[in-house]
Amino acid sequence: TDPQLQKLIRQGLEQNSDLQTAILKVKEAEAGLMSSRLAYLPSLGLSPQGTVSSFDKAAATQIYSLPVVASWELDLFGKLTNAKRGAKATLLQSEAYKQAVQTQVISTIANTYYTLLMLDKQLAITEETAVLWQKSMKAMKEAGMVNEAAIAQSEANSYMIAASIPDLKKSIREAENSLSLLLKQAPQRIERGKLEDQSLPTLLNVGIPVQLLSNRPDVKSAEMALASTFYNTNQARSAFYPQISISGTLGWTNSSGSYITNPGKMIASAVGSLTQPIFNRGALTARLRVAKAQQEEALISFEQAILNAGSEVSNALVQYQTAQDKIEQREKQIFSLEKSVEYTQELLTLGTSTYLEVLTAQQSLLNAQLSGISDEFQRIQAVVNLYHALGGGRTK
Repeated sequence: TDPQLQKLIRQGLEQNSDLQTAILKVKEAEAGLMSSRLAYLPSLGLSPQGTVSSFDKAAATQIYSLPVVASWELDLFGKLTNAKRGAKATLLQSEAYKQAVQTQVISTIANTYYTLLMLDKQLAITEETAVLWQKSMKAMKEAGMVNEAAIAQSEANSYMIAASIPDLKKSIREAENSLSLLLKQAPQRIERGKLEDQSLPTLLNVGIPVQLLSNRPDVKSAEMALASTFYNTNQARSAFYPQISISGTLGWTNSSGSYITNPGKMIASAVGSLTQPIFNRGALTARLRVAKAQQEEALISFEQAILNAGSEVSNALVQYQTAQDKIEQREKQIFSLEKSVEYTQELLTLGTSTYLEVLTAQQSLLNAQLSGISDEFQRIQAVVNLYHALGGGRTK
């Protein structure tokens, strides 16, 4: 629901280099399918010829022919059909690959964006804590409530917090650069919202029907790869059968064999041929064996793709539930630590506590707040990962 994230995703879908390459691969596969479909049609060719000859200084003889030659292969044993089906499977595989890249682009943009929001909030809390500590320390110094040891310890803690701020700023800049790279643009500041304003699903169903895994582009790609190898095997098997071709010529010529006629006359001819492989040094057998082995490999890859898909979905659901449980406990921890800081400051005022106890409570609170932000990011990341694991990013 974040308009800034939506804008970045649209920009990524338009400009990302990997996605543009995947789109071009789909166009290549479309051209291959068109070529295999046109193989059913006769091939036509115009091959005009002309000859000028003279014997013993006699008058030159001019012979010409203007034939249109056609050739057509009969698909009796499925060679062309399997080639066409294989090309179609390759096209579907390319489209699935494009979908996989698109889903990956969307998920990576979202994860990087939410990383920025997490770092922004961690930086804000760290800077706010550093300012509060300095103000508190100054007030206690003026009131004479702390000794030199407490002052040294407080300054050390303050320097430690200040030293973490440059690292956070560095991480923010690196995340912005990574996101700029995904968007195919020069490194620049990324406009973004706030972590607390994000709206994500609060209830996820644990039972994921296996049919949903078919939406995953990698599963679809593996399925189409298996189909492609199946048709390649059939095509290799059809090479053992005869190849029947019909060719014909229609045109004009002035050569009638033993004499020349002018103007030329029409000539037409048709030829049918059958080619049966007998001995090809085992090349056809080897090709068939390779095709069968490739089909077995594709089957194993397809089965593994389904297993991987189920595992990734399960991992994303576990990550979400774990983050949810941690957030609930972390909120209680932060509430208790806020009370602890409040009580120790009151006790310090009453003289029944030391400033070291106050520092310890404040440090524990800061660590818990930073961890709470990380827990929230992990929950958001789990939703993005589940989106990716279920084959999100579809445009149809």
